[in-house]
Amino acid sequence: MPRPRKWRRLHREPQPAIFKPVGLPLETLEQVVLLHEELEALRLADLEGQHQAEAAAQMSVSRSTFQRLVTEARRKVTLALVNGAALHIEGGTFRVMVVRWHCAGCGYDWDIVHGSGQGQPQTCPQCGSPTIREK
Repeated sequence: MPRPRKWRRLHREPQPAIFKPVGLPLETLEQVVLLHEELEALRLADLEGQHQAEAAAQMSVSRSTFQRLVTEARRKVTLALVNGAALHIEGGTFRVMVVRWHCAGCGYDWDIVHGSGQGQPQTCPQCGSPTIREK
């Protein structure tokens, strides 16, 4: 019996998505499934430019697991692009991390757990200022 998969930590609440070639009906295309944690690994490695150790720690996985996630994600994206397949982003074994917010008006910092139903704040809960940003 295989060992249960360890939960991967994601930065944001993921949304299922499908990317496909223009002008072709989805029903006629092969679908390649990219897991949410594979997309997160791509984001950290290729978009954020983080080193493996730093990105692996952020996702709460080992460096070797992070490298496997990145390698598999790149393979799947390339497969979809080269073969003209639909890229379906869904599924995986993950939990969403807490996001810290900062108010430029009063300097107040607070946390929101994605998936808690609170959504993205529009104003600071301390002073009501709209000058907030993700920290």
